[in-house]
Formats: sequence, structure tokens, C-alpha cells
Amino acid sequence: MSSSADQPIPAATLVIFREGREGPDPELLMVVRSRTMSFAGGMAVFPGGRVDPADYELGKELARDRDEDAEELAHRIAAIRETLEETGLAVGLSGVIDGTLAREARALLLEHGALAPVLERFGWSIDRDAIIPFARWLPLGMAHNRIFDTRFYLADLGTGAVDVEVDATENTRLFWVSAKRALEMAEREEIAVIFPTRRNLERLALFGDFAAARAHAEATPVRIITPQVDESGSAPVLRIPDDAGYPVIEEVLERAMRGD
Repeated sequence: MSSSADQPIPAATLVIFREGREGPDPELLMVVRSRTMSFAGGMAVFPGGRVDPADYELGKELARDRDEDAEELAHRIAAIRETLEETGLAVGLSGVIDGTLAREARALLLEHGALAPVLERFGWSIDRDAIIPFARWLPLGMAHNRIFDTRFYLADLGTGAVDVEVDATENTRLFWVSAKRALEMAEREEIAVIFPTRRNLERLALFGDFAAARAHAEATPVRIITPQVDESGSAPVLRIPDDAGYPVIEEVLERAMRGD
């Protein structure tokens, strides 16, 4: 699939869980985007990015073997690829995987810009069951110079005893944090988050572990969420549907557009 300048850009994001280090709440991996990036520069987000043509090619190839939705599979591939590129984590893959192999795989991925050569080189395969559909956001009209149609997925690291390393191009920082703690950091302006990230953090804060998050995701149909401006009150608010699984569905428009 391709996108023109006025069409939404297909993208995928992976919310990676690990067991908490400083309390009972699970931790999530977040990245801070470089301020030089045209979209969400300086913002704390989850690993992810656009779906590349090579992702679609691999998705079509793998989907033929199992009569799957090639476009959906391409988004999962993009989430896996972008996570490996940005963090060094080989998530959503099956095979013999350790820290050394993950570093080698990341280097090969950066060399080729596609996941297929990595799978072939290391004998890995896509673990479809490890990447759980969670949400889909299409924030039209939110004053960004680019519009992304982003599918969010969940994945679990369990104990998460692995190293992560920032790519130092698109991102400047990697950190593990519980959803509740990330929201507190945003309130204190220690990090900045855009409207979709804040709403997803609030939703993720509901879950005491990955199993609960997965059960919720599997019981909640994924729908396209496009925030709408409501000007009926004293101040305009940005609102999302109330039946999509989110505990907070609106925010004052001025604050939402600032991303603080």
C-alpha cells in the first residue's frame, strides 16, 4: 500500500510490557523522539513507525501460506521491525534468540532496511500470537503536518532481563516506566505526550499485568478512533468514542494540542 501527501500514512506501534522493578505495576518501554523529527518531535511515545513497502511484501508472502490478512500481517511486521531498529529488542519472533543474536540482527536490519533478510539469516519466524491488536488511531485534523493511521499492538517480555539501546537517530532516550508513572511524569512536565499516547497510557494503567491487558484487548473489538472537537461547552474539548475501552475520553483542546 502506498500513501500520497494527502492520505494517512499506515503505521504500527508496539507497547512492550515487562514485570515491574519498583512496584507491582508492569512497566512499558517508551522512547523520546528526537526534536528534529517532523512528527511528535521531543515527545515520549511507544516504539513504532510507518509500514514500509518491504513490510507489505513480506506480509503478502507469509499470508499466502496461511490464508491471512496480508495488510494486518504487514502492520505486525512493521511493529516488530521498528522495535528491533529503535530498541534492539527482538520481540514477536520465534527461534533461538539471545542478546548477542539480537544485536547482530539489528545490525543486519539497519544494513538492509527490511526484516526478511533477518528472518532468513537467523532462521527466525514471525510469532503472530505474541503481537496482540490493541487499538487503531487515525487523528485527522489535529494540526500535524503528517497524519498517521496507526495500529497499536501489545507484547510481553516477562521478566524483561534484556538490554535496550537507543538508535540515536530518530530517538534520544529509552526508558521503562509504568503507565501510572508515565502519566505522573507528564503531569509534572518531565515528559511530553501527544493526545493518543496519553489516552493509551490511561487505558494501560488499568491493568495489573500483561495477562489482564491481553484479555481486555481480545475482548474489545479494535475500531478506528478519530478524535472529534466538541465546542458545545465553555471551552472546546477533543473527544473520542466512549465505547472503545478508554477510561478518559476527552481533554481540553488547547492542552491536547500542546502535547504537555
